[in-house]
Parts: sequence; structure tokens; C-alpha cells
Amino acid sequence: LDQGPVLVTVEYRVDPARADAFVEAMEHLERTRRRDGAIRWGLFQDTADAWRWLETFLVESWVEHLRQHERVTMSDRLLRDRVYALIEGGEPRVSHLVARREE
Repeated sequence: LDQGPVLVTVEYRVDPARADAFVEAMEHLERTRRRDGAIRWGLFQDTADAWRWLETFLVESWVEHLRQHERVTMSDRLLRDRVYALIEGGEPRVSHLVARREE
């Protein structure tokens, strides 16, 4: 469980007409991610597919990432709902990648 760091990616589908509102909501989400332990954060739009956005954040360890889930507040849930209202196709696709360490 002390594996890490952990790179979390979240893929969103957003109508380009809603991109400005999405980016604004994601700026608030960035603050939440950093407050809860993210040491790096980024938001990227696919140059080949204007609907595809990728949020990335880096957490020091798998344990720290699990703690992020425990820290979710009602305000965090409302922000998540605000972001989800701007995306297409239901919930975003989340991936967790753990850095490989030399033994």
C-alpha cells in the first residue's frame, strides 16, 4: 500500500460549447485536489478531438490517494456534480497508474 507515486487520470467528454464553463469548474476542482494531497495537477484538451479532456494529478502514494476519498466533503460533492453536469456520456473514465520502483 505504500506504492507510489500514483498518477490519476480522469477522461471527460465535453461539448466544446461548454468548454469555458468546464474549465472554470475544473479550476475549482484543482484547488480541491491539491488541498487533498495532489502534488501536481493538469488539465489537457485533445488536439485531435475537441470533446476529449484529460485531468491528471499526482499523489505521493496509494495510501494517500485512498485518504483523498475519505476527505470528500459535501462541498466537494457539489463541485463534482457541477463538473458532471457539464460532461457527456455519464461518469468520466478514471485510471490509476503506479510508478514502478527498482527493487
